[in-house]
Order: sequence, then C-alpha cells, then structure tokens
Amino acid sequence: MADLEVTYDAVANAAYLYLTTPGSHPRVTSMYPCDPVKVDGMINLDFDEAGRLIGIEVLDARAKLPAYLLESAERLDTEGP
Repeated sequence: MADLEVTYDAVANAAYLYLTTPGSHPRVTSMYPCDPVKVDGMINLDFDEAGRLIGIEVLDARAKLPAYLLESAERLDTEGP
C-alpha cells in the first residue's frame, strides 16, 4: 500500500491529502473547486504544470474524511479535538 501524506488543522477543520511522493510538494499551477452543492462542502483539486492531480484540499474535514485519517495526519495546529 502506498504512503499517503496528510496534514490537518483542527482549528480550521481543513485537511490536505498529498498525492505525490512523501515529502515532495510540487508547485500547484491550477486548482479545480468541486461543486460545493454537490459535495455538500468545499473540496479543491490541485494540479501541477503537467496537469497531474497532486493534492486534495478538504474543508469541513471532520464531516468529510474518516476519523482514522485525521488522527494519523500531521497536525498543523496546536489545539483542537
């Protein structure tokens, strides 16, 4: 199974899933916002200059992602649940 790098900020309730080699963070050159009505929230898809999907930003992460993923994520905050 591939490693998935995930960061989470409980204060902002936002998570980021990196779809790249762990530790590498290529530059985002375009972003596609998913329809907030259809996904009942905000999910943004980030792409690199070659058009590859490199990351997914999830707002309202506690409602959208499984708890085990958020619990194992690198924390970007110093407080929160």
